[in-house]
Amino acid sequence: MYGWSMTTLTAAPIGELTDEQRDFVAAIRDFCEREVGTREQRDALTANGRKPHNVELSKRVGELGWLGIGLPEEYGGTPGGVVDMCLLLEETGRGQLPIGGYGVSRIIAAATMKFGTDEQKAQILGNIASGGQEAIAMSEPGSGSDVASLQCRAVRDGDEYVINGQKTWISEAHYADNILLVCRTDDSGAKHDGISMIFVPKDTPGMEIRPIETMGGEVVNDVFFSDCRVPVENLLGTENQGWVQLTAGLNIERLILAAMMLGVAQRAFDDLLGYVKEREQFGRPIGSFQALRHRIADLATELECCRLLTYDVARRVDQNPDAMFPREASMAKLKVTETAKKISLEGMQMMGGYGYATEYDMERHVRTTLVSTIYGGTSEIQREIISKTLGL
Repeated sequence: MYGWSMTTLTAAPIGELTDEQRDFVAAIRDFCEREVGTREQRDALTANGRKPHNVELSKRVGELGWLGIGLPEEYGGTPGGVVDMCLLLEETGRGQLPIGGYGVSRIIAAATMKFGTDEQKAQILGNIASGGQEAIAMSEPGSGSDVASLQCRAVRDGDEYVINGQKTWISEAHYADNILLVCRTDDSGAKHDGISMIFVPKDTPGMEIRPIETMGGEVVNDVFFSDCRVPVENLLGTENQGWVQLTAGLNIERLILAAMMLGVAQRAFDDLLGYVKEREQFGRPIGSFQALRHRIADLATELECCRLLTYDVARRVDQNPDAMFPREASMAKLKVTETAKKISLEGMQMMGGYGYATEYDMERHVRTTLVSTIYGGTSEIQREIISKTLGL
C-alpha cells in the first residue's frame, strides 16, 4: 500500500508560528502517527470508516488539554487563540484522527462564550474541553440555505419551553450531550425575528434522533421534537435574538470548517504525492510524466493559497475578536472546501482504479470533501455573501 508522503510538512505559514505553536504541531503529529498512523488502526476506531467520531479517543485527546485550547481556563480551557485552534483542526484532519465531532462542538463553544450564562459556560465549555460532544440543529426539511425560514417552534409554558418540529442533517447529534436548537419562539414579525437558541440535553423525553444513511457513513441525523419540554434557563442568550447571535458566530464557524478541510486536503495531497512517486508505468514513476507533474504543481499552489488565506483570517480574528469578517471568512470556507474537493477528485483520477478502491484512503477523502462544499453554507451561499460585500 502506498504510504503517506512526509515531504510536505508545513502547517500554517511556518515562519509565522511561535516556538510553542511549532511544538504543538509536532505533538499532534506524533499523537496521530502513534494512534491512527496505520489503516488498521483507523479502521478499528471508525468501524471501517463508517464512524468519523470515536468517543473514547476524543476523551483521551481532551485529557491532553488540546480540545480546550482558546477556551477560558476557569471552564477547563487552555491558553491559545483562533490560530492555535486552526492548527489543531488542520493537524487532526491531516492525521485522520477520528474526532469529527470536535469542529461542530467548537461552533457551539463560540456561541456559548459570547452569550452563555456562567452555568452554561461551565457545563458546555467544560464538556467540550474534556472531550465531550455538542451539536447544533438549524436545518429543516424545508429550510436549508434559507435558515431564517425555519418552523420548529418552542412555546413558553410557565418555567418551560415546549418544543415541536423537525430538524435534519444535524451533524454528530447521535454523539451529542446537548443539542443547541435554533427554533422559532415568535412568528409575529419578519422571518429573521422571533428566533431563539435553546439547549436540549440528550435523552430529553420528546426528542428522537434518527440517523440518515449517507455515503460518508454515520454523520448526520434527523431530530424530531414532540411536546419536548426543557427549562427556560436552557435559553442561550436573549429570546427572539437568535438570528443576531447566529450571525455573530459566522467568522468562527467558517474558519473551523476551512481549517478542518485544509487538513483533509493536505492529507489527500500527501497521499497522492506518495503514490505518483512510487507507482511505475512504462518503466518510470508516473509522477515523472508532465501530464501529471504539472497538475500536481497546480494543486500544491492552490493548497498553499488556502493555507495562507485560512491563517490570515484566523490572525485577524485573534487581533480583533469582536469584529465581523464576513467576506474573508466566506472566502476561506469557499476556497478551502472547493480546493479540497478538487484535490481528492484529482487524486482519484491520477491513482486510477486504486483511487476508487476502498483499500486506499483516497476514496474516503473524496467522500469527506464532496459534502464540505454543502454543509456550513454551500459554496453558492458563500459566493452570494462575498458578492454582497462587494456591493453587488
